[in-house]
Amino acid sequence: MTEQQPQLTRRRFLTAATGLVGGAGVAALAYPYLASWSPSARARHAGAPVEVDISGIEPGQMITVEWRGKPIWITHRTQPMLDLLEKNRPRLADPDSEVTTQQPEYARNPHRSRKPEISVLVGVCTHLGCTPIYRPEVKPEDLGPHWYGGYFCTCHGSRFDLAGRVWRNQPAPTNLVVPRHMYLDEHRLVIGEDEDGIAV
Repeated sequence: MTEQQPQLTRRRFLTAATGLVGGAGVAALAYPYLASWSPSARARHAGAPVEVDISGIEPGQMITVEWRGKPIWITHRTQPMLDLLEKNRPRLADPDSEVTTQQPEYARNPHRSRKPEISVLVGVCTHLGCTPIYRPEVKPEDLGPHWYGGYFCTCHGSRFDLAGRVWRNQPAPTNLVVPRHMYLDEHRLVIGEDEDGIAV
């Protein structure tokens, strides 16, 4: 063995050891940064679907649940409420839900829902993000003779019918959003998920 062989072996060992330690250091420094890219458990939970028991919602009543930090309105519409939806048609900007980003395909119908009697809407005005109020009464003095029930934004005056369809010439440009949802059974509703998976 020549004198150069132990030195060469030692040099290779030191080079490999330095590379290994350096690689471990880079990995240790990079881990917190890369970990921050994946959502936290709290963030994942905040975006998770929400299951709601709708069995206790009385006819004509609206309840509010939260999903992804937004109010979700679930309204149990009566048959007279459903019968009045067609009367709104002449005053609506998008009566046939042609702006397809505002609802899933299964909600592109006159009542904008999977079940006619149950309405599921994101309770956020499409103008500036205000929260309208539920006004189910027909022809109240302050809203006039053409009001057949719906949601009224007191901030800027936008009007939506009981299917969440916006009136023409309002500050709000589009109908209220219908979130993806599905029924697990007769009494249980899931917000944020349907047969195609969890909403992104």
